[in-house]
Amino acid sequence: MYVLTKISDIIPLQPTSFSRPTHDALEDAINSKYANKVLHNTGLCVCVHDIEKIEDGMIRPGDGAAYVKCVFRLVVFRPFIGEVLVGWISSCTDQGINVKMEFFNDIHIPKSMLFEDCHFIPSEQAWIWKLGDDKLYLDVNEKIRFRVEQEIFTEQHPAKPGATEDQPKQAPPYAIVGSCQTDGMGLVTWW
Repeated sequence: MYVLTKISDIIPLQPTSFSRPTHDALEDAINSKYANKVLHNTGLCVCVHDIEKIEDGMIRPGDGAAYVKCVFRLVVFRPFIGEVLVGWISSCTDQGINVKMEFFNDIHIPKSMLFEDCHFIPSEQAWIWKLGDDKLYLDVNEKIRFRVEQEIFTEQHPAKPGATEDQPKQAPPYAIVGSCQTDGMGLVTWW
């Protein structure tokens, strides 16, 4: 679910951080730049794991910050295809189920990836899996186990000037498509 990614970058250290140890100030600056951000084709950055190399800082004319080139490793959330994860159902639509985790919300299980004989009930906003004579509900705020089938990275572009809220919503920069078609998948309370 988590991987280490090595990155080389030039990190600005503001004059207010000069009194602190360089390693600590760099770690805070890297975390503020990368934590909770999606790197395209890499994943969702969580935090700095370690700093491997720190070069001398450079100062630009007219700027009080020191620019330090460093090599560091980040902890990145990027589950592999086929990995089984646990989350909570955030909403149900006729298109499928949306799942959230404690720190990641862009997970979708399309209706084609649900169990056979699953039906959406619009009045209850829930999916029902008919298993013989039993009806098992997939309802909001239930804990669900699912398998990662696909990850989707979308290039993000800034909004155009004068954009209104009526325009279509941009796709998230990183999304996961899951499935619930094998034994052990579905609500945790079922198994």
